[in-house]
Amino acid sequence: MDHLKFYIDGAWVDPVTPATLDVINPATEKAFTQVSAGSAADVDLAVAAARRAFTEYSQWSVAQRLELLQEIRRGYKKYFDDIAQAISTEMGAPIDLARGSQAKLGAGHIKSAIKALLNFQFEAVEDGMILRHEPIGVCGLITPWNWPMNQVAVKVIPALAAGCTMILKPSEESPLDSMIFAELLHESGVPAGVFNLVNGYGPVVGEAMSAHPDIDMMSFTGSNRGGVAVAKAAAATVKRVAQELGGKSANLILKDADVGAAVSEGVHYMMGNSGQSCNAPTRILVPREKMDEAIEAAKTAVESIAVDEPAKPGDHIGPVVNQAQFDKIQGLIQQGIDEGATLVAGGTGRPEHLPTGYYVKPTVFANVDNNMTIAREEIFGPVVAILGYSDEDEAVEIANDSDFGLAAYVSSGEMERAKHVARRLRAGQVAINYVAGTTDTPFGGYKQSGNGREKGKWGLAEFLEVKAITGLGPVRGG
Repeated sequence: MDHLKFYIDGAWVDPVTPATLDVINPATEKAFTQVSAGSAADVDLAVAAARRAFTEYSQWSVAQRLELLQEIRRGYKKYFDDIAQAISTEMGAPIDLARGSQAKLGAGHIKSAIKALLNFQFEAVEDGMILRHEPIGVCGLITPWNWPMNQVAVKVIPALAAGCTMILKPSEESPLDSMIFAELLHESGVPAGVFNLVNGYGPVVGEAMSAHPDIDMMSFTGSNRGGVAVAKAAAATVKRVAQELGGKSANLILKDADVGAAVSEGVHYMMGNSGQSCNAPTRILVPREKMDEAIEAAKTAVESIAVDEPAKPGDHIGPVVNQAQFDKIQGLIQQGIDEGATLVAGGTGRPEHLPTGYYVKPTVFANVDNNMTIAREEIFGPVVAILGYSDEDEAVEIANDSDFGLAAYVSSGEMERAKHVARRLRAGQVAINYVAGTTDTPFGGYKQSGNGREKGKWGLAEFLEVKAITGLGPVRGG
């Protein structure tokens, strides 16, 4: 595949103006390929193709769209290993994680979208009117680097299921798996212009998409800064904007729980993907009288977490995605030390056996106050903070005292108590005893974690407009 081309109107084409950007392997700190950096002119071509294709594709029957999604699902198996390998190389996920979770989630979202499409009622008669759900139109999709295929599939596939056409801008840090996915869609028979891909920088390509008058909806996953920029650029054309942004998820370990076991599981859960998950349980809340037990459990847990090269098989974490992210994490670890948190394990610098690559030591802080920087800011690395609380009310208050509200976690030996606490948490998804949702579970957040919901039937509904047709009775005067 020529990585310097874009996929527009059913073909791989050269950019309007040649410009390139390096794709860095975070394990080596070196570029292993280049992609083209698109411009507003490339976006114009992609939008025009999507607008033309919408006229016909929006009228496809549910049966036709189901057949297309089934073909994509079959084809995904062929490209699975290529997608996993691309993810591992471009963003540093260990190969077993890339296969077992990263690429696997793409397949899961295809399956869930098919299920949603099979069961969705697009038209019904209610209260003397016809209610129709119709595709919103041309959609701009911007995806992040941390779970690249997960986020591409959770946007592209429901948009296809809804009858929309689209332009995808994947993260410039992890563009290759999306380009492989474009090949899959082409081979599966997605009509020309229905799906388009333009690589490039957010302030250029993303800005052009967000402000484009012929794009009807923007779906963005990424940083709060990026989400705000998309919303501002989109405001002038009053398009729908769906955002899945940051998180600083609280992990409430209630007094009746096995604190040591829950802390250990919480640390392992949080460190997955090198802590680069927006819903990671980064704030562990424990009863103050059990802080010493929590510290010991966290220290033991961290010591069992290996850090190694992404290409090696096995259960370990890899590097973070790039130099900027590495530097940010190092600065926040130092800030935690400077602000007086107890450094339980880890700290600044790379692991001794990995002098090259953006590797971060798995790090745990304890005795953290919720006003400390490491408790307020999304670190997006393998860094967890342990905070103490006196009673359940204070635990809920601390958990909700955040600008974010994407996810939360509750550990308890009493299910009714856990459910009661879960209902009090201001978060879009709450996992009891670390039982996470599936690809059918709605995903999205409260507050500055964004708006809208992805996955399953909720993800399909995001790409639909509601139309009411009234006047179904006899024609007046007839």
